[in-house]
Amino acid sequence: MADTPENPATPRSTGRPAHQNVTFDSGGTPAHGYLALPPTGSGPGVIVIQEWWGLTDHIADVTNRLAGEGFVALAPDLYGGNVAHDSGEALRMMRDLPVERGVELLSGAVDHLLSLPEVTSQTVGAVGFCMGGGFVLYLAAQDPRVSAAVPFYGVIQGEVPDFSGLKAQILGHYGEHDESIPPATLDGLARTIKEQSGIDADLRLYPAGHAFFNDGRPEAYDPEASAKAWTATLDFLRSHLSAD
Repeated sequence: MADTPENPATPRSTGRPAHQNVTFDSGGTPAHGYLALPPTGSGPGVIVIQEWWGLTDHIADVTNRLAGEGFVALAPDLYGGNVAHDSGEALRMMRDLPVERGVELLSGAVDHLLSLPEVTSQTVGAVGFCMGGGFVLYLAAQDPRVSAAVPFYGVIQGEVPDFSGLKAQILGHYGEHDESIPPATLDGLARTIKEQSGIDADLRLYPAGHAFFNDGRPEAYDPEASAKAWTATLDFLRSHLSAD
């Protein structure tokens, strides 16, 4: 079942602050994030965008997993070090982050990632979850340096992005039983993307619910759907990230 503000008591704390090991400039102000390098020391760049909980253990783990697959992965901290303890707090923190400011922070992260000598690609991929999945679409719609966009059960806040400037290919992963993102809405989203950008978005459905990729939440995690989505994501990123 999707997290809702009506069920705010479920603890979500990671037991420690958000993961941070790098600082970079974003819109003229310092921003922070978690950076992971591949065993080879270099590779294509990928931005990892947090769920509404914050830069949690799960997001750091996904970042590490991408690095293990050969990518230079950076997860920007959109909440400035804060991690939500329950869904009511997460909802408040998400609403306190304007979409425009979130995209500005993410574009700063793209700047930083592409400036690193370890990054071998001219463009970046973007992978995000829940709130972060929505931000994947907002970022890709506004930043042509994103060439591969992967929203996992992405929640779009407010207006649908203007996709007229979209350059990225899109692979989306959604749950058939996700009450927060009715599967019927995906056809309309794909149609809008196609009409505005000419790009055919590949939006896939799995027999699972919301947050099915989060293995830190046993009540939501679906191992089979997660494995299929992860394999497809890696193949997609490798196919669409351009190298120098």
